[in-house]
Amino acid sequence: MKLLMLGGTEFVGRAVTEDALARGWEVTVFHRGRHAAPPGTISLHGDRTAPDGLAALAEGEWDLVVDTWSGAPTVVRDAARLLRDRVGRYVYVSSRSVYAYPAPAGLAEESQLVEGSPDADSIAYAEDKRGGELAALDAFGDRALLVRAGLILGRYENIGRLPWWLGRMAEGGPVLAPGPRDLPIQYIDVRDLAQWTLDAAEAGLGGAYDLVSPAGHATMGSFLEACATVTGGTAELRWTDPQRILDAGVQPWTELPVWFPPGEYHAVMHGADVAKAVAAGLDCRPVEDTVADTWAWLGDIGGAAPQRPDRPSPGLDREREKSLLA
Repeated sequence: MKLLMLGGTEFVGRAVTEDALARGWEVTVFHRGRHAAPPGTISLHGDRTAPDGLAALAEGEWDLVVDTWSGAPTVVRDAARLLRDRVGRYVYVSSRSVYAYPAPAGLAEESQLVEGSPDADSIAYAEDKRGGELAALDAFGDRALLVRAGLILGRYENIGRLPWWLGRMAEGGPVLAPGPRDLPIQYIDVRDLAQWTLDAAEAGLGGAYDLVSPAGHATMGSFLEACATVTGGTAELRWTDPQRILDAGVQPWTELPVWFPPGEYHAVMHGADVAKAVAAGLDCRPVEDTVADTWAWLGDIGGAAPQRPDRPSPGLDREREKSLLA
């Protein structure tokens, strides 16, 4: 297989690239040159947002292209149109954020979607991702696979959610643990996302698939306890009632990454029905493996995780945490 990876030097793109290389595929990475591409790849340079930014892709044929773009849909549109006669299949890594809110319990692929256009400039994350989906579908039709990922965790994370929890646990002492302890969470390890995506593309699957761990795969308890254990076990989890946290003005998801209290937002983020992806081979590794491997990666790079400049750094201020714990 010949893969063209649009991106491929960070987080999801890097995981997909490494999985493809492990399969013995020929991988071409098209990127801006800000970060080194994984060893063993062919590098092509260009800025998709610049005039003539796709010039390096004017020639060449590939079996598959994987695109993780999350900005203006026109960028996906232009790449897909350029490649549609020279690429077998187009995979667009989208997001479960494309579903319209409020969403029903047990959200699945047939649920209502936000509006989007392949010809739009950047509007907002959900609309941009939906526009990207439409751009891929317009150019490739049933040769397009839409991977609607949920919360993504694991090695190479440049959003900061799991790295923040690991860093906080490594400091030790009492840690505010947002309850309830048995609250279920859904996420996808970036390596499981990469493996499923390439398996699905190789099998010729098309259309939309929600990609996140099945219900019951993990809880806030198993997630935070894994973080505490792998970082040395000096952190003391203090499980705290959700209402007390909310009354203090602490923001779920941003100040306390991964967590939403029981209710509507939690049902949307952590209540997906992923039967379609499971039937197509989705297999998720234990949360303990995701946490341990991310901690090992942080150690390899000196402890400081990369942070995307277009995303705010998550996490709760220590003084606010101390006040709540008191």
